[in-house]
Amino acid sequence: MLVESVPNYSEGRRIEVVDRLAAAVTATSGAYLLDRTSDASHNRSVLTMAGEAPAVLAALHATVEVAIDAIDMEGHSGEHPRIGAVDVVPFVPLAGSTIDDCIALARRFGAEVAERHGIPVYLYARAASRPDRVRLADVRRGGYEGVRDEIATVDDRAPDFGPRRTHERAGAMAVGARPFLIAWNINLASEDLDLAKRIARAVRESGGGLPAVQANGFMLEEPRCAQVSMNLLDFETTPMWRVWEAVAALATAEGVELRESELIGLAPLAAFDAVAAHAGVGPAAPVDARFAAAATALRLRDATPAMALELRLAAARGDR
Repeated sequence: MLVESVPNYSEGRRIEVVDRLAAAVTATSGAYLLDRTSDASHNRSVLTMAGEAPAVLAALHATVEVAIDAIDMEGHSGEHPRIGAVDVVPFVPLAGSTIDDCIALARRFGAEVAERHGIPVYLYARAASRPDRVRLADVRRGGYEGVRDEIATVDDRAPDFGPRRTHERAGAMAVGARPFLIAWNINLASEDLDLAKRIARAVRESGGGLPAVQANGFMLEEPRCAQVSMNLLDFETTPMWRVWEAVAALATAEGVELRESELIGLAPLAAFDAVAAHAGVGPAAPVDARFAAAATALRLRDATPAMALELRLAAARGDR
């Protein structure tokens, strides 16, 4: 039963800490570290791992140990919303597993984290125990400080597992199960943060925009530009090319071009194939040609076919 997990950690500036997190995964037999991405402005890192379910669970627990030792939420700051050192842990079904399997894994992992470490855990997405926690943004309302100050006294802040207080260093954690999510950012050729925020409001589903799209606007220090940061919750419903064209149209209307896009973690090969097909490169073309067409259309930074999850996992397992 293969599963993927894409944990997010509240550290993107001290690379030695991210190295320790990554090493905890690679040291776990049967768990494959497929990607790691760090962002200093967001002060956040994302690891993409996959493997048989028991190995992935063991690797995640190993990273929790590192995070508790190395990250103190009382001293943390960054552009990205967060509630804990290990901020969010989603489980995603791959070959041989289902979303129900991942729901069970999420609930098991959340209970184990709370019992072992005294970290309060909130279940979200498909694993949510209540409708007001399906959306991760609702779980993270007010960020770490909001949870810390309200968890003991506000009833709807009570965690699904663990104590009604944040861990003294690690804060809280959100654990869920979901279909494949593409974390993808589009950088504007502009430093206009207000424009990025307006575009984000226009394209996200909650603002009446594109279905299955979450978006927000940020300012980056390196490169110095405004960014529309997005989660694509269902790339079949709203493909990447449609999002790119929508953002481009809104930016162009205000005299701004798109600089580039960047993928955080990996994306399914099918997501790139959809972009390639839209660009006129069909499924009969070699996989590298299809990926290249998609990367060009999206101005994807540091593009490589290894950004496709299936290709990365096959290489890691020695299948390719």
